[in-house]
Amino acid sequence: MFSKACEYGIKATIFIATHSYQRQRVSLKEIAKEIDSPVAFTAKILQNLVRHNIINSIKGAYGGFEIEKNKISTINLAQIVNALDGDQIYTGCGLGLHTCDEKRPCPVHDKFNVIRTELKNLLENTNLEQLALDIKSGVSFLKI
Repeated sequence: MFSKACEYGIKATIFIATHSYQRQRVSLKEIAKEIDSPVAFTAKILQNLVRHNIINSIKGAYGGFEIEKNKISTINLAQIVNALDGDQIYTGCGLGLHTCDEKRPCPVHDKFNVIRTELKNLLENTNLEQLALDIKSGVSFLKI
């Protein structure tokens, strides 16, 4: 459903948020290792997230990636998905057809609209704080 870049981006952002609560920055290599992603690919994803003001990149000896602590609760998954995949998940055809709309629907068009609406609600109503706190408390995991 999400591109590989988006999957890695969501994982990376959650990982950064968990460390940002403790006022720790994390390096590119730490992030890539934690989310099991190639370093160069992770760098491109993180650059995109920085460009969209979702994460911060600090240069220097004590640099790394972070999210301002007071900003963690305001960032939702929809922002991350939009930064990395655009709005295609909300507008694209469930079967991947180029022409699929109300006038020329694909066989799953109406059923997929229901799923798309639920997914949009989930992404817009799930913020980084919820996810980071679940990781910190051991309720959920990023890596097994």
